[in-house]
Amino acid sequence: MAQHLLVIDEGTTSTRAILFTPGGACVGSEAAALDQHYPRPGWVEHDAGEIWRKSLRVAGAMVAQAGGPGRIAAIGLTNQRETIVFWDKITGEPLAPAIVWQDRRTADRCAALREAGHEPLVQERTGLLLDPYFSGSKIGWALDEWPQLREAGERLAIGTVDSWLLWKLTGVHATDATNAGRTALMTLDGGWDDDLLALFGAARGALPEIVDCAGTLGETTLFGGRIAVTGMAGDQQAAAIGHACLAPGETKATFGTGAFVLSHTGDAPPRSAHRLLATVAWQLGGKRAYALEGSVFVAGSLIQWLRDSLGLIRNAGETAALAASVPDTGGVYLIPALSGLGAPWWRPEARAALTGMSFATGKAHIVRAALEAMAYQSHDLKEAFAADGAGWKTLRIDGGMVANDWLAQDLADMLALPVERPRLAETTALGAAMLAGVGAGLFADLHEASAMRGAVERFEASLDDDTRRDRIAGWTAAIKKTVAS
Repeated sequence: MAQHLLVIDEGTTSTRAILFTPGGACVGSEAAALDQHYPRPGWVEHDAGEIWRKSLRVAGAMVAQAGGPGRIAAIGLTNQRETIVFWDKITGEPLAPAIVWQDRRTADRCAALREAGHEPLVQERTGLLLDPYFSGSKIGWALDEWPQLREAGERLAIGTVDSWLLWKLTGVHATDATNAGRTALMTLDGGWDDDLLALFGAARGALPEIVDCAGTLGETTLFGGRIAVTGMAGDQQAAAIGHACLAPGETKATFGTGAFVLSHTGDAPPRSAHRLLATVAWQLGGKRAYALEGSVFVAGSLIQWLRDSLGLIRNAGETAALAASVPDTGGVYLIPALSGLGAPWWRPEARAALTGMSFATGKAHIVRAALEAMAYQSHDLKEAFAADGAGWKTLRIDGGMVANDWLAQDLADMLALPVERPRLAETTALGAAMLAGVGAGLFADLHEASAMRGAVERFEASLDDDTRRDRIAGWTAAIKKTVAS
């Protein structure tokens, strides 16, 4: 009897397979690290073949642990968004490197389109801005620069990572609306848009069909029996579903490689006057729900940089104790623009800065400044959301960084809000499992599936108002200097 929901959670630095029961218990997981390649400054690439091989391997391990394919009720997929893959429909093999969401190679293209006055069109139709973060400019660049893609002709398939995994599992070329909505090629309330395809130079014939986030999306026989893929969503939307952000105003923040805040806004496309993104929260039965989103490009990758490039820490687990070992940063601020600045600044050319140092500055001050930057960036987003009429009452958090209690408490202190952290850390995968459960008919809807969420821990603000204002004032001065330079 099928008793498990299997999720493939394909992220930026690893791919994982997780087994859930319909009751929400996580009963197994397997992970494999992914290599990132940096051929030039600002360029970030993946090997799509590696993504597939490792995703297949970890998923197979979980099918075996469950007792075989007959014990799997359905598969859910969730993935790093905006990363774009190019492959051959006949051979099923990649034709070029996958261009990662962090990649900035199209910054000049986006700037030229902005200067030519095209950003209002992009924002009105897609809810997005002209930034190399989104897939459309990556696709146009690749078609211009990589002749093997043009030579592939009708054999060429283009898709985000969800499409790539679904194709390799089932042979179906489709993408769900949450991922399609991050390409800057899909309208918020419709499908692929001819004007946007022409603007970015994308090829309609190579793009996947846009489908719901739940339902029978395809079947795989790669694990020794038939298993249906019944749920699919981009990682940030899956995390919001995993947090049960199902009503307008409910807000989550994921602190992974980057940091992403989504606030559910209802069934009408939102409009931002403060450079937030309007995005599809999910699509079920052909109907879409929407959210406002704030995207921060550097979060957990900042801690990885402190470890791997600067050697200040041996592992991320050291950061909480180091931050607590000093009463403050001694006036040090770290602006983590290692991949430019995201919302609400949207400055892809910005570079990181470390300011306010003296001979009294030590390793602990810099590490603490790195952790504090997470709360400051979140505060900037909170202000933008409030200005758009989408104020936060609580913040539901997840991601690898928030296992750090010091960071969770600093978020509560700087936001002056209760912060909720689920006991189950796999919130993104849980959201994909909820969708898969709905798609497989185990739940009537997402509200019924939200019982999978389970218990949460709560952090309450305890910082005095004067200290909070002083810290924010120092951050604001530091980031304005970075933006102006």
